[in-house]
Amino acid sequence: MPTPPVSALVAPLGEGPAPLYARVKQMITQQIESGSWPPHQRVPSESELVNQLGFSRMTINRALRELTAEGLLVRMQGVGTFVAEPKTRSALFEVNNIADEIAARGHQHSCQVIILAEEAAGSERALALDMREGQRVFHSLIVHLENGVPVQIEDRYVNAQAAPDYLRQDFTRQTPYAYLTQVAPLTEGEHVVEAILAEADECRLLQIDRAEPCLLIRRRTWSGRQPVTCARLIHPGSRHRLEGRFNK
Repeated sequence: MPTPPVSALVAPLGEGPAPLYARVKQMITQQIESGSWPPHQRVPSESELVNQLGFSRMTINRALRELTAEGLLVRMQGVGTFVAEPKTRSALFEVNNIADEIAARGHQHSCQVIILAEEAAGSERALALDMREGQRVFHSLIVHLENGVPVQIEDRYVNAQAAPDYLRQDFTRQTPYAYLTQVAPLTEGEHVVEAILAEADECRLLQIDRAEPCLLIRRRTWSGRQPVTCARLIHPGSRHRLEGRFNK
């Protein structure tokens, strides 16, 4: 999709007492909220905005950085800056199939399987899965995409005794959640939620800048009394949020 023309940029700015970076933010926000710049629309680069608006690079950079932190823009390293998809939502205390969540929004789920291998459990994995150090575990690293945009890294370790055929599955056709629900039905789960900055390789997989905050969910699940999985689920902060509702 082509970059918006200069006329679409200059008109909303007008004159006023607001700081220049705030006026640039307001202009971009108006373009997004009006639908003139739909999700995935590429917005002008810093250099293009400097040339079109006559403001300093520092002013433009601050506006783009703040809009990215607020979730309105997504900055992909080496690609450009784009209008963000409205944030996806997940229930805080539920364990759901990400493919079903994406389909429920009328969007297309796809994934990239980065790792699917057997490993010997180190001390951390052995403790999490209640097994002896050195016992077999299965490791999968999968990037889930919504309409072609990465929205989650799923870094999962699986108790080989609970799902012995795990490595034989085609997880581009069926998610690990869907498969494990069949062979080791979930009876209990544990969530720990943190805000993090992802590692460089994780940022590359998610196509985000190193400075973008991410949401990390550490999850363990059981089937009966048997621990089944421990997983790290990493979501770009600009593309995801958790929500919950509670009763007393």
